[in-house]
Amino acid sequence: MSAVRLKSILDNDFYKITMQNAVVKLFPSEKVKYSFINRGKHHFPKGFDEELRKSVNAMAEMKLTKEEKEYLRNTCPYLDLPYLDFLAGYQYDPSEVQIVQTENDLEVTVVGEWYRTILWEVPLLALISELHYVMNGIERDSDETVIRNTLEKAEELDNLGVNFAEFGTRRRHSYKVHDLVVDALTQNKSSKFTGSSNVHFAMKYGVKPIGTHAHEWFMFHAAEYGFKMANALSLEHWVDVYRGDLGVALSDTYTTEVFFQQFDKKFAKLFDGVRHDSGDPIEFAEKTIAHYEQNGINPLFKYIIFSDGLNLEKVAEITHACRGKIGISFGIGTNLTNDVGVKPMNIVMKLIAAQSVNGDWIPTVKLSDEHGKYTGDPKMIELAKEFLRIKD
Repeated sequence: MSAVRLKSILDNDFYKITMQNAVVKLFPSEKVKYSFINRGKHHFPKGFDEELRKSVNAMAEMKLTKEEKEYLRNTCPYLDLPYLDFLAGYQYDPSEVQIVQTENDLEVTVVGEWYRTILWEVPLLALISELHYVMNGIERDSDETVIRNTLEKAEELDNLGVNFAEFGTRRRHSYKVHDLVVDALTQNKSSKFTGSSNVHFAMKYGVKPIGTHAHEWFMFHAAEYGFKMANALSLEHWVDVYRGDLGVALSDTYTTEVFFQQFDKKFAKLFDGVRHDSGDPIEFAEKTIAHYEQNGINPLFKYIIFSDGLNLEKVAEITHACRGKIGISFGIGTNLTNDVGVKPMNIVMKLIAAQSVNGDWIPTVKLSDEHGKYTGDPKMIELAKEFLRIKD
């Protein structure tokens, strides 16, 4: 069996880089825990843990190259220069990752300083996904079919006249498929393809790296400062670091309803737009438009990035409902990087705890706009709902 190895330290989602920059600056001492969640109840064959361990151990050998550092410096001027020096010296520490397999079940946890461990989540998920297909001997469509399907999707999206980006690192079929897809998407220079969340492929194909922050940014703030302050302080700290750059706010960590209560006129004007990641997208768009209008802001000067389990049908439906009312863009993930004739994995890795100043571990939770996507300690979920007055 051929080993599964990552080729670049930048083979990661851009929002991990942008968040790491902010964490190094604001939270250099905090420790956190992450845990793998097997939502799809996938079965892992015997020896999977050993192969994954080999892949993880190999990541310690990766370093940021001079060319990669120069790329980040030129492409992302909002990243602090001391941070780029830090990243140039950064190495993955495999001892931060615990892997346990019990029969067909897999447990993966990551523990350590947040500024270090923040980079593990996305590559771990990508490795687990690719190894799953390799070790189960699951055959995918041919390269030619993958390229043809990708070009057909790109043409349909261009016909819709919408901007779209590739967001598919964490549940991709494999590095090879990911490479084929981004290569195909960049063939038509006049297309509406705007970039990739994957920094390595953005650099390789000369497109924009896309991303701001993830749920863990808000989840950490809730553990550190309390649920009522989480959204406002998350946004405030983001503005402190980026001063108007990277201005897309993630809205659903503690439900959109609660988010808009703190996304006041100041934030609504400072941020370029919001990202939708759970719940009904059209209902979300209507709430967002109404929120901007209530604050005296023309929604056409703002935009929504939709990124929740998109396929072409959903993109078309959202486009027809929103066009002419607010700016829209789409981040399409698994439907691009794992639509290859096999069942995509349903796996995530979440921040599950942050360590307090007295050494206690405080559980973190996420209350998205879909109850099925609630994650975290059940008692803490109930506590968050009570504090934020969230009713089922």
